[in-house]
Amino acid sequence: MIPLSQVSPTPSNKLPADGIVAKTKPEKELVILTGISGAGKASALRNFEDLGYHAVDNLPLELLTEFAGLVGKSSEIERAAIVVDVREGQTLDRLPEILKQVKQILPTRVVFLDAQDAVLVRRYSETRRPHPLRRSETVERSIVEERQLLEPIRNVADTLVDTSNFNVHELRAHIQQRFSLEEQTKRLLVSVVSFGFKNGVPLDADLVFDVRFLPNPHFVPEFRKKTGKDPKVAAYVRGFPQTKEFLGKVTELMLYLLPHYVEEGKSYLTVGFGCTGGQHRSVMMAEEMTKRLRKAGYQVKAVHRDIPR
Repeated sequence: MIPLSQVSPTPSNKLPADGIVAKTKPEKELVILTGISGAGKASALRNFEDLGYHAVDNLPLELLTEFAGLVGKSSEIERAAIVVDVREGQTLDRLPEILKQVKQILPTRVVFLDAQDAVLVRRYSETRRPHPLRRSETVERSIVEERQLLEPIRNVADTLVDTSNFNVHELRAHIQQRFSLEEQTKRLLVSVVSFGFKNGVPLDADLVFDVRFLPNPHFVPEFRKKTGKDPKVAAYVRGFPQTKEFLGKVTELMLYLLPHYVEEGKSYLTVGFGCTGGQHRSVMMAEEMTKRLRKAGYQVKAVHRDIPR
């Protein structure tokens, strides 16, 4: 099980040029964790508790408004995090309506955790835990049914988080970056993701660049079974004039945007490069952009979602 990404930033004062951002402490806050089973809600809740949130798992939905009122009036509880998910049963479809009432009582953020189906199936296989619905014959079918049940809630979420590529340590660090009360300085962390459009756009991408206009190494026999991390494949893609021009323009755009994201309080940014299958062009682009942004002084990690396949 794993957790979180991307939260609406709190505007900050003018920042120094090195991209440092200081956090401010909200007076009261309620975080509602919801989403697909296996996407990391339990881990996320434990991490919130470590940060000093009053943590509640599987609070009955009919108590949510009352709970928000108690937090709002409490002199001891400043921030709370609760999990509401498919275990709620038939009353779950009332959550969007109840949320309107709760947000009138207390500043509230709804964080919806999701992950790719293949990742969810693997997690269930590794833990050997049953899916909470248990009504379908397979985990795959249970996931499909759960997505249908949660679609109305997904549509009203403030933050959508794809946990597919997080390990436990990255997840914990991510929550610390988003929600820690401590006054601290943190640089913007940039995740550069390569992906194939045929497998869908990453759920948590802030910016997406389509590189399918570049010649495709897939049609070169010697490159077909390789990826964009291979030096020969990378040199092939890089050798076209449109590649060089595109990289120059995107680099210029990123170096313009990143300081402004930092100034507005954003501490995590996901940038996607997509090609058809996510094997060659997007991989080369993600690797190159990672090098360029690191050279500019940013914390960057490259994630290749669709390799190996």
